[in-house]
Amino acid sequence: MRRRRILWNKAGWRGPLLLPILLAAFVPLQLAVADDRELLVFAAASVQGALDAAVAAYASSGGEPVHVSYAGSSTLARQIEQGAEADIFISANIDWMDYLQDRELIRPSTRTILVGNALVLIAPVASETRIAIAPGFDLAGALGDGRLAMGDPDHVPAGIYGREALGYYGAWQAVRNRLARAGNVRAALALVSRGEAPLGIVYRSDAVADAGVRVVDTFPATSHSPIVYPLAVIASSTHPATESLTAFLQSAQISWLFARHGFSPRR
Repeated sequence: MRRRRILWNKAGWRGPLLLPILLAAFVPLQLAVADDRELLVFAAASVQGALDAAVAAYASSGGEPVHVSYAGSSTLARQIEQGAEADIFISANIDWMDYLQDRELIRPSTRTILVGNALVLIAPVASETRIAIAPGFDLAGALGDGRLAMGDPDHVPAGIYGREALGYYGAWQAVRNRLARAGNVRAALALVSRGEAPLGIVYRSDAVADAGVRVVDTFPATSHSPIVYPLAVIASSTHPATESLTAFLQSAQISWLFARHGFSPRR
């Protein structure tokens, strides 16, 4: 009978003869784990209601599992810059998408405008405050002893648009030191909904989503930069379902859903 020869290395385990077998068993396991990871979308907080519904529709149509992480666009963009393992980014303004593109962290060929939005002035639903947005309107007086809730205008898109609009009407200087600055637009919405701020500036879609607030007036589109939500695939993403989901989100069958949540058709 021929005797098998077994090689051992100094550490006591089988070396060259067994190594290819171990690698063959290990590598497919790694790939299987990677394929099982849910598609991860980083999205601006203001799209939460609509995007949750869109993702549910995607799953119902047989799409891959999707997990969405919501936060301010600036926070998400910086997390991606620091290596967060996201597959798709939906920003609430162009600047933070440009920020990632300038650093070669997205695939420019996948970049598109998903939807648009409008900017509104809101009050708690039980409030009797009435004020029309016009040149020289007395927003500071309408606040009384309270503060104006809005996304931090130094980095939150809704706050940046709000500062532009208030500057356009000459109201910014009177309220700039009377802000309740929020880390994202949904946090500003909550302050007004809970009655902790008498007025706030949010997106139209936010006001639609919360029965605790009412729209006092809408800022004309001419008073601020166009409010659009760019979408792009992250450069490092290897998930096979990114193309499928991005195409689904841009489909005609989903556009009505975003409109129902207060968004405008993509332009």
